[in-house]
Amino acid sequence: MALTRDFKQTVIERVEREPAFAQALLEEAATLFLNGEPETARLILRDLVNATLGFEQLAALTSKPSKSLHRMLSQSGNPSMDNLAAIIDAIRVRLKVNVEARSVAA
Repeated sequence: MALTRDFKQTVIERVEREPAFAQALLEEAATLFLNGEPETARLILRDLVNATLGFEQLAALTSKPSKSLHRMLSQSGNPSMDNLAAIIDAIRVRLKVNVEARSVAA
């Protein structure tokens, strides 16, 4: 069965309509990183960047080339902790929110 809407466009529209959804995505990405699921976390961050500030603005805020940021947030990306912190902080500042990561019982 084919999807009737583009997923990225749906995320963008929902983030614009519901700021709490954007914050929830950011918190989920942080939680996934902390709980050992970095691949999924990077993809969520990528979608959130596309829906909020875009990679060019993220590049300006983090002083990193946008192509490098695209690679970092790909499924096989491997951002350093410093780069990851800079990315999350730029999104957090853009959304004007704090991040609360949750621990998941093993």
